[in-house]
Amino acid sequence: MGKRKRSQRVVDTAATSQDAVTTVNILPQKKYYRQRAHANPFSDHALEYPPTPTAYEWSKLYPAFEGTGKLPEFADVGCGFGGLLIALAPLFPDTLMLGMEIRVQVTQYVAERITALRLTEPPPTPESTTPQTLHKPYQNVAVVRANAMKFLPNFIEKAQLSKLFFLFPDPHFKARKHKARIISTTLLAEYAYVLRPGGIIYTITDVKDLHEWMVTHIEEFPLFERVSEDSLRREGHGGVIDAVRTSTEEGKKVERNKGEKWLACFRRIASVRS
Repeated sequence: MGKRKRSQRVVDTAATSQDAVTTVNILPQKKYYRQRAHANPFSDHALEYPPTPTAYEWSKLYPAFEGTGKLPEFADVGCGFGGLLIALAPLFPDTLMLGMEIRVQVTQYVAERITALRLTEPPPTPESTTPQTLHKPYQNVAVVRANAMKFLPNFIEKAQLSKLFFLFPDPHFKARKHKARIISTTLLAEYAYVLRPGGIIYTITDVKDLHEWMVTHIEEFPLFERVSEDSLRREGHGGVIDAVRTSTEEGKKVERNKGEKWLACFRRIASVRS
């Protein structure tokens, strides 16, 4: 039996002011990186994590931003196959985004996908005066294998994030497994810690019970207030909302099956209101 091919050849053509440049890129094939849809967050996954956020070498993930002092501002918890990261990367080219995924194969896929996509852009023209990073797409996105339920504060500093995403999380239908849901009172304290005032939590699911669970828990937490989709769009977050709804594998599957999605967003407030 022949060796399986884990990647496919894709030709990307980009034009500069002088001539067209063609880059031959190798993209991984998702079908070779499949794992179970979800993983038990309480299992021992032999994970590596820094003792503190300042101990992590972010330049390994974002080499184009080395020396800038930039840290990830968006975090996609349980990023899956990276659809949201890839959709948002060109919308915020100077904002670092981090995917956190516990599954080995899926994390490997996202890492290889990003590596391949970083090769698609031609070098900047000599007369260009814009920052060099803007000529290198997807330099601002990266993924780490991590259990965010246990180790989020090991990677993210206080008030570091402006956006935190929970897209189609494991519903854990059985009542005895609700403690494993990614939204809980205890975990919300950590999310409030890493989100800066004004930062936004985005949640979406196709399970109405889970949607109601997340809304109830976040609304009851004193450091978050719900914000409507219309309000976020008026504030200029329409591109993010669209990506949340449509960019993930799970979201596309729901659309193919003509299912329903429930979106809820929440803003981190500066202090507890009396």
